[in-house]
Amino acid sequence: MGDHGPDMNILETDYVVLISVVPAVLGLTAAAILAVTACFCARRFRRQKKKAGHEVSSLPFQPPRPPRAVRSPSGQPPQYLKKSPSPTGIKPPPGGHLPAQSPTEQSCIPTNPTATITTTTTKYSEENELTPKKSHLEPKSPDGDTLDGNDNETEYGKLGSIVFKLRYLADRNALVVSVVRCRGLPGKNHNSSNGSDPSAGPLCNGNGNIKQTATDPYVKLQLLPDKQHKVKTRVVRNTRNPVYDEDFTFYGLTLNELAGMSLHFVVLSFDRYSRDDVIGEVVCPLSGIDLQQIENQQVALSREIQPRSLKIRAQGRGELLISLCWQPAAARLTVVLLKARNLPRMDVTGLADPYVKIYLLYNGQRIAKKKTHVKKRTLSPVFNESFAFDIPSMEGSGATLEGVSLELMLLDWDRVTKNEVIGRLELGGPRSTGSALNHWKEVCNSPRRQIADWHKLRE
Repeated sequence: MGDHGPDMNILETDYVVLISVVPAVLGLTAAAILAVTACFCARRFRRQKKKAGHEVSSLPFQPPRPPRAVRSPSGQPPQYLKKSPSPTGIKPPPGGHLPAQSPTEQSCIPTNPTATITTTTTKYSEENELTPKKSHLEPKSPDGDTLDGNDNETEYGKLGSIVFKLRYLADRNALVVSVVRCRGLPGKNHNSSNGSDPSAGPLCNGNGNIKQTATDPYVKLQLLPDKQHKVKTRVVRNTRNPVYDEDFTFYGLTLNELAGMSLHFVVLSFDRYSRDDVIGEVVCPLSGIDLQQIENQQVALSREIQPRSLKIRAQGRGELLISLCWQPAAARLTVVLLKARNLPRMDVTGLADPYVKIYLLYNGQRIAKKKTHVKKRTLSPVFNESFAFDIPSMEGSGATLEGVSLELMLLDWDRVTKNEVIGRLELGGPRSTGSALNHWKEVCNSPRRQIADWHKLRE
């Protein structure tokens, strides 16, 4: 018994060590297996993902989807929404069209349901054109413009001329108006109201040759007096002698109806950054044309373009009824625009679309602005609109009307072109005279009283 004691102790010690080491070894082995498995799975996942991305990138190019049709609730055939890019990359003017490469045809829906309008483009020719020809040759610029401004005015007038053709189709009850071309148009900024001098004449280049500035003209056409059929030509860029060759067909018109109508041409210069400038207008009464002749053949006519400002000079500028009230305690000046009368006929229909702008000036500087609503188609508008202006007060002395004045402008509103100034009026300023000066003095000397008076408008 005593001889086997030490061996048994050794065995027991080895057994204890073995029992404590084996679990640790097994744990480390399991952890290593798990780590190897995780790395293998991650590597396989990356390979599959890379393979899937390669397959997607290797797919052939998919063409774009065709435009979807927009179905009409009324059961009409679907229409495709497609935008055609401009050939020049320039936005056309309102209602205008850029020069086309091939003949086009458009249909417009007029206000009158019994008549329709069709626009076509044809090729220009000078057959039967009723315009005088000059016997001598004139030097031409690269765009076909005459370099001699005086000769241009002698032949075509100060604002140029327009050539158009008329033809009546009896079987269709249709009037075909062909806007052929314009000649001798003035250059840009020809209108003195835009800040230029019409008598400044043509420009000169360094070689001493006369050079005329070009413009971007187009023509607006309508039938009067109804003003229901309105069409426009395309814009011809950088020229003073544009060629349009566009046909406008007005359907549903009998010869009896045409006898009481007139053609109204307005020649404009397109401006990309502001309202288009009006070059001039031409009114051609159809009563003065042999309608039987245009029924048998196409007749070419030429008319000199007239300025629109002549009608204002011939008719006067009208009068304004204004009421003023000065309130020193509130430092407020009340202006009441009551009405106007005897306004000039701004439209060829014999009417106008007037409105009034009011500026408050302090020591010659505009510090406030108001305007009335537009009164459509009237020569005797009734505004009845009141405006209150706060008058700046001086330190220690309070508010006074010293250095204060009013400037009023009566304008004719136009949807397409620039609004024309019919007349002006100044109350209290250095140019205030006559009834305007007396009215202002009475208002200053009679505070808290509403005082009204008529005033004639000046240029």
